[in-house]
Amino acid sequence: MKKVIYLLLLLTGLNVSCKKASTDGGAVPPPSGQAADLPAGAKDGVAFINNGTSAIVTLYAPGKTSVSLIGEFNNWSPTASVMKKTTDGNTWWIQVDNLNPGTEYAYQFLVDGSLKVADPYCEKVLDPANDNYISASTYPNLKAYPTGKTTGLVSTMIANQPAYTWKNANFIRPDRNNLVIYELLIRDFTTEHTYASTLTKLDYLVNMGVNAIELMPVNEFEGNLSWGYNPSFYFAPDKYYGSKTALQNFIDECHGKGIAVIMDLVLNHSFGQSPMVQLYFDGSKPSANSPWFNVDAKHPYNVGYDFNHESAATKYFAKNVIKFWMQQYKVDGFRFDLSKGFTQKVSTDDATMSAYDAGRIAIWKDYNAYIKSIDPNFFVILEHFADASEEKVLADDGMMLWNNLNYNMNEATMGWLGSSDFSWGFYAKHGFTKSDGLVTYAESHDEERLNYKNISFGNMSGTYLIKGNLPTSLKREEMAAAFLFSIPGPKMVWQFGELGYDISIDFNGRTGEKPIKWDYFTDPNRKALYNVYSKFIKLKKNNSIFNTTNAAYNLTGGVKYIKLSDAANTVVVVGNFDVINQNANIDFGAPGTWLDAVGNNVNLSSNIYTATLAPGEYHIFSKIALK
Repeated sequence: MKKVIYLLLLLTGLNVSCKKASTDGGAVPPPSGQAADLPAGAKDGVAFINNGTSAIVTLYAPGKTSVSLIGEFNNWSPTASVMKKTTDGNTWWIQVDNLNPGTEYAYQFLVDGSLKVADPYCEKVLDPANDNYISASTYPNLKAYPTGKTTGLVSTMIANQPAYTWKNANFIRPDRNNLVIYELLIRDFTTEHTYASTLTKLDYLVNMGVNAIELMPVNEFEGNLSWGYNPSFYFAPDKYYGSKTALQNFIDECHGKGIAVIMDLVLNHSFGQSPMVQLYFDGSKPSANSPWFNVDAKHPYNVGYDFNHESAATKYFAKNVIKFWMQQYKVDGFRFDLSKGFTQKVSTDDATMSAYDAGRIAIWKDYNAYIKSIDPNFFVILEHFADASEEKVLADDGMMLWNNLNYNMNEATMGWLGSSDFSWGFYAKHGFTKSDGLVTYAESHDEERLNYKNISFGNMSGTYLIKGNLPTSLKREEMAAAFLFSIPGPKMVWQFGELGYDISIDFNGRTGEKPIKWDYFTDPNRKALYNVYSKFIKLKKNNSIFNTTNAAYNLTGGVKYIKLSDAANTVVVVGNFDVINQNANIDFGAPGTWLDAVGNNVNLSSNIYTATLAPGEYHIFSKIALK
């Protein structure tokens, strides 16, 4: 996420301050727990034993004086379940007996007699301020908040948790070079904003050629209406989109349709609802003894509270989060938000922050090695935007980097040519040795929508108008797509970009809800754009030449071209991004008949293709027919 996004989170009412700790007024603190090592079977959070009739509950909280477990199993009494602490003084634990394995229990920790926090490792959180806005159709049988018994966010645990039976155990992920990722915000994709309703649109995505969905953050975040970059609990799916099993079913059904699922994971920072933040907080920011957080953020893009990824406690926690989602949800990849922020070097501007950082590289190599130890074919995608020399090291280690062409490609679609060179899409410009290290896109959740700017600010000449002209602006989008999908390497599309979504990112506030425009699909002009997206994606996936290492291009002027060659074929993509007629003069490399995937074939008497191209005219020529 870029800095402006985070600042605008604040303006849309997302609280970044640590909420005042829940207290019991003048309650007498329980006695300090005795020292005892963890019993066999214990783990972080809750471990059920004895067929679910007992639970060992732990909390990592070094330096605390006393911790009690309070909940429905002891009538919320702080003296009934005083926790023991390990001999190193770091972890508090207790065994709770006489549980009903089929009952979902609400519980919290009471720390030092005053602070009530939920379990950082819990898989479900009850929220007294937001749960009443979640419908029964979205989350059936949601447990009621224990009103009158406690305050603040509450964890839940249940031994006999509904188990999901996976149907598609043999899913084979797409090749990295052929990845076509669809970035999707559940909240703004269907009116029901659920995993189940999103599933009803899978055939739409399959027909388009999408083979991976990148879900914007779905772990528990503050409030309900959010992009999700204000996380507070890392093991709990946010209930606003549905239940745990609904999310598992969503991933399973995607796999059944040949679609990988990539999860957007936010580990640069956390927000004030986080019990990890609240446990070590000094009025307005984390205290110096926090095991996880920096007192002050190390870089200018931070919002919320900045994780210290050189801390052993943070590394341990982050790896547990990573392993959990890989194993419990069978996701196929992570897109790590603001990966450039995983630094302990202090910076006050982007240039300093983006400079080569050996410490940050070591952090990412460590996380990547851990992920690959669990699943060597897992997709690791970084929103990094650091110096190219640093990104090359990460790419050489097997990670993929977000690659943003929004500004330059949008200048091209609007017909403003001065800054319309989008050759940054080619991996060689980054110094990379392979094309599969760049996830290139023209739109993302973070960027203004191409067609909004086309309609609002497009160029014009005579009767050729981009501004205010929907059919023309959409044809410009077609031409851009022809070029985008011809650049070797994985690609990403932001939701509804394939229909020319033209409502500004700033509508209703940058992170606010946006109109859900499925009616676009009935508009012939917009449907035509979807159809060419589908066509170009299939060409990319079905023809190996679009993964060639032999590419030439000129993307600086009005007439732009990309020439791809391999042992069997040559493809030339050419288009006129100007608003007036322009002459093309391009060396195709051979005379003869050239087949056009989008128009009429041409017969060249020499190697040189010459033509007068109308504004917005484009072609995809090849020596051998494309599949």
